[in-house]
Amino acid sequence: MDKYVCTICGYVYDPAEGEEGIPPGTPFEDLPDDWVCPLCGAGKDQFEKE
Repeated sequence: MDKYVCTICGYVYDPAEGEEGIPPGTPFEDLPDDWVCPLCGAGKDQFEKE
């Protein structure tokens, strides 16, 4: 699974680790549309594949 990087703050979403409220193994594409970066609040459209 691909990691995605926030272009605003540099946070990396790693699907192997998941995120608070998001179980490990959840691909970036499967995150809810209203999911935002946990560090800066940027939307999914501000992330790029690492």
